[in-house]
Amino acid sequence: MARIETILQRKGTDVLTAEPTARVLDAALLMNEHRVGAVVVTQAGRVVGMFTERDVLRRVVAKCADPAALTLNEVMTRDVVTTSPADSVEEARTTFMDRRIRHLPVVDSDGTLRGLVSIGDLNAYELSGQKVRVQALEEYLYGGAA
Repeated sequence: MARIETILQRKGTDVLTAEPTARVLDAALLMNEHRVGAVVVTQAGRVVGMFTERDVLRRVVAKCADPAALTLNEVMTRDVVTTSPADSVEEARTTFMDRRIRHLPVVDSDGTLRGLVSIGDLNAYELSGQKVRVQALEEYLYGGAA
């Protein structure tokens, strides 16, 4: 059974983070620059929130708030669901579906941030596995390379 740590080994452990005191505008610009949909809000290496595209829409744009005047602390999602490197990919997929979220910070048993996985990361991982299985079946059926 595949584990989250396998996905992290493949994609890397770099995570876009910001302090709770960062301005919403700066975090949104950072997300745009790096072409990601979320920033993990950390304090002293611990996850204290998530700031996502959904937060921008619901808590900033929908309220006609000034992103330059708000901090992440004011608009971030505080109830952060996390996963551990040892959790299975299937457990993560269930969490994504049940909680209707797209990003899961990966934390150690002591709560230290170790990475971030998205629903897209899970899909890419599973797709690569399917491609390998299809190739193996083709080789079996048709006798090696054509």
